[in-house]
Amino acid sequence: MQLEDHLGDIVRKACAANNISSATAAAATGLSEADFTAFGQTGNAAKKINFPALAQLAGLNTAKLEAIANGCLPTPKDLSGWRELRVITTKKDDLTVNCYLVWDEVQREAALFDTGVDAQPILDIIAAEGLTLRHIFITHSHWDHVEALPKLREAFPKAKIHSGSKNAPVDQRNKNSEIIHLGGLRITHRETPGHAEDGVTYLIGNWQEDAPHVAIVGDAIFAGSMGNGNGQWELAKQKVREQILSLPAETLLCPGHGPLTTVAEEKEHNPFF
Repeated sequence: MQLEDHLGDIVRKACAANNISSATAAAATGLSEADFTAFGQTGNAAKKINFPALAQLAGLNTAKLEAIANGCLPTPKDLSGWRELRVITTKKDDLTVNCYLVWDEVQREAALFDTGVDAQPILDIIAAEGLTLRHIFITHSHWDHVEALPKLREAFPKAKIHSGSKNAPVDQRNKNSEIIHLGGLRITHRETPGHAEDGVTYLIGNWQEDAPHVAIVGDAIFAGSMGNGNGQWELAKQKVREQILSLPAETLLCPGHGPLTTVAEEKEHNPFF
């Protein structure tokens, strides 16, 4: 799987975070303003880019930015240590969205993290594995992460919804220090607003065979990038640093778009941090 954000996306986001105009950024890169705009849209530059000058201007790490330009990707993940974890990627037009299904091997009770844009692949796995969906955890309420919620609720009306939204019914809101037990699995949460006001990261622990914890991060951070700050860039970066990159290095990070990664890989390769 390719990165969710190509090089132009990363630079465009960094410029937005620092209120840098296209003209100023173009001058730093050595491109014309038209070529810089095209680069932001496609990730392909008409000529060689001055990465040190661009990174310094946009608040990015030069070496990490150049590594992504040279094709750096997170290592493919062997999920055999998390046998009861499924990554489900749903698509609508050119948009792909990840959601994640986990379950307790003995009791066959499942939890879903976000819904993506199509309920059918989720329902197919639940049926194939003989599961009962007990919980639906929402990382944030942007449409592409909750589009399939009505069909899932129709199929499993007793599944409990968990959300960070202040507009959600009281019984669906995450509670401070709340621990949800799913058989032997233990699910907690950390608030990670910025990309979305109701952004939440969910942590899943107590896997068999001592597999590392799993963090379902929504759009707070991607492999090599981060979600759009939507005017809250500093808050978004602060929460990623405090609540996600502070986790153990081997923690598996499961973003809403793009490939899986780890805390260690993002510390080493993500140019925003």
